[in-house]
Amino acid sequence: MAHALTVKGIGVDEETRCSHYHSEIDRIAIKFYCCGEYYPCFECHQAVGCGNHQVWPKKEFTQKAVLCGSCGYELSIAEYLKCESSCPNCSAAFNPGCSLHKHLYFE
Repeated sequence: MAHALTVKGIGVDEETRCSHYHSEIDRIAIKFYCCGEYYPCFECHQAVGCGNHQVWPKKEFTQKAVLCGSCGYELSIAEYLKCESSCPNCSAAFNPGCSLHKHLYFE
């Protein structure tokens, strides 16, 4: 496994891909503000999460809440939003389409 953190979800692989998002570049997990647990996507959190979905407020964007499934580096929300196309630690590509779903995770 590329990281030591637990990532919950449906069909989660070693690089945090799930049954909903499983292309080569789908390799991040997001720590949900409501429960403090990592999930690969909003759908996984809806299916097996805490049932109390809340987005990260802007005042908390310094918190580490995005996990690179390739190397295990935890990015702060601000860091992720600034460089959403690849991991600043290992340069693994992230799915640029994730930016379409930012509103599901971050204020």
